[in-house]
Amino acid sequence: MYLPTHFERSDTAALQALVDAHPLAMLVTLRAGEPVVDHIPMLLDAGRGPHGTLVGHVARANPLWRTPGACLAVFRGPQAYVSPSWYPSKREHGKAVPTWNYAVAHAHGTLRAFDDAAALRALVTRLTERHEAGQPSPWQVNDAPADYLETMLQAIVGIELPVERIQGKFKLSQNRSEADRTGVEAGLRDHPGCGDATAVADWMRREVAR
Repeated sequence: MYLPTHFERSDTAALQALVDAHPLAMLVTLRAGEPVVDHIPMLLDAGRGPHGTLVGHVARANPLWRTPGACLAVFRGPQAYVSPSWYPSKREHGKAVPTWNYAVAHAHGTLRAFDDAAALRALVTRLTERHEAGQPSPWQVNDAPADYLETMLQAIVGIELPVERIQGKFKLSQNRSEADRTGVEAGLRDHPGCGDATAVADWMRREVAR
């Protein structure tokens, strides 16, 4: 990842917060010398290892779990287009072009699989509790018939990625003047349909405040 210093974030806690808030990972592995991408929701066990350990599961038919090895997990936070018309400096000298603001985290590690029935059930329960928490009537694993649940658990394999290295890129107009950053934030809030515009504006405000 191209990583200019003004966009780099190395704070593990901040990167783990991005992962927790945007848990759908893009897992990049090599199979027969070719890059392969799988999109898998992951949970972060923040206390397991210096940068945490990512855990999830895949279909047993997915060859991902059969090819353990080096893996890159990409987590994408909010993103939005930035119009040069939002820069006050553009009106002064016209030297402005479009760009894109975004936040991403890249977690590197060695992927491994596990197939223990109790561990899989515990993982599925944790995933369910995490993602059903906001529902008015949260679904629970035990809501499914026992025999059906057993069949479904037999159809998956657990994966985990102890994070050996994590990088972050928060490209949030840090290379612009304060006036231009203010203009971008206002433009994003005025155009909420532009990607994750409001969320990007919120992240920009937090980045300035930190």
